[in-house]
Amino acid sequence: MRLSQYSKSQLYALFTLRMFIGWYFLYEGLAKLFTPNWSAYGYLIDSKGVFASLFLQLAENPVMLDVVNFVNAWGLTFVGLSLILGLLTRLGSLGAFLFLLLFYLSHPPLLNVEYMMPTEGSYLWIDKNLIMLLSVLVLALFPTSRIIGLDSLLFRKGKKQ
Repeated sequence: MRLSQYSKSQLYALFTLRMFIGWYFLYEGLAKLFTPNWSAYGYLIDSKGVFASLFLQLAENPVMLDVVNFVNAWGLTFVGLSLILGLLTRLGSLGAFLFLLLFYLSHPPLLNVEYMMPTEGSYLWIDKNLIMLLSVLVLALFPTSRIIGLDSLLFRKGKKQ
């Protein structure tokens, strides 16, 4: 990847988007890690839509709930660090994409659906999870971490810029 492929404004806009999404994931992960007795149980049992029974089964199985709690807290943290540091961002972007897809499928913005947790507004089909999912896809398609990020050092080997 050469710097000349992007204008400076494109590069900084993509970099800023990566930082903001990375911060969102990092903060969400750390908040879960540092909250005593945090659990995804309440979120999972509040699920609605086509996949609600799957999320309910995860919540009701203590072993699976422990796995979900671990993957959620540590996965969000590592995804956030990956995006902020620009390190292994394809993997970080894939993780972010999967988390956001699961969050969207767990709590889809449907008509006449009420959730226990308050929402930020009234949505129909498109919410912040879907918008961030699309943003993560853009980041994966435009890998600025190979220009600004630790991936530039990791993947530089043998390549002339």
